[in-house]
Amino acid sequence: MKIEGGCYCGAVRYEADAEPQLRAQCHCRECQYISGGGPNPVVGLPEAAFHYVKGTPKVFRRSDLPTPVTREFCGDCGTPLTSRAPAIPGMVLVKAGSLDQAGVFGKPDFAVFTIDRPSWHGVLDGVPAFERMPG
Repeated sequence: MKIEGGCYCGAVRYEADAEPQLRAQCHCRECQYISGGGPNPVVGLPEAAFHYVKGTPKVFRRSDLPTPVTREFCGDCGTPLTSRAPAIPGMVLVKAGSLDQAGVFGKPDFAVFTIDRPSWHGVLDGVPAFERMPG
């Protein structure tokens, strides 16, 4: 499956030729910052199949954490594009809002870090939810 996407202003574009390995909804406090307050829907793709085809994203990693998540975003318009988590090696977590075809996300396979979920963050009926990352 060819997956394409990019930022709001068009300065950064990506593509991947792969089937999504997961579709998740993260409620952690860090993702709330990145998403502007809501849960963070992501599509997990094999890192080897993902590449930028236009522009170069800015990268942010917290320096105060021992194994920080790497977050990539457009340096011009600020659109969040991906996360790369040390806990999930070999996978890039593509932000669903940056996909050209939102239908690629569908519905989440699971929701994580619901321990940080405010009461107004919804989790769809029938979607497995975990207080932290499942083992």
